[in-house]
Amino acid sequence: MAKERKIPMRMCLCCREMKPKRELVRVVMNKEGVIAVDPTGKAPGRGAYLCREPECVQKLGRLRVLDRSFGKAVPGEVYDRLQKELAARE
Repeated sequence: MAKERKIPMRMCLCCREMKPKRELVRVVMNKEGVIAVDPTGKAPGRGAYLCREPECVQKLGRLRVLDRSFGKAVPGEVYDRLQKELAARE
């Protein structure tokens, strides 16, 4: 009998729902404090996960969820860039 693989689950920062890791987009902050979308999910640094739901993409900048997750003020340009990248990936 084959052993079933465990599916890693992560929580979306905006909607707070647990979803399979592969369905979410990882945003990473590296040691230098640069924040970027991590398409591979393997970049070094502190990661935060967001789903691709339009409501969550809209909430991203309004609620400043990355500020809380990364523990620092994230510039508005970063939120704008992330919203464009997430919308383009749909």
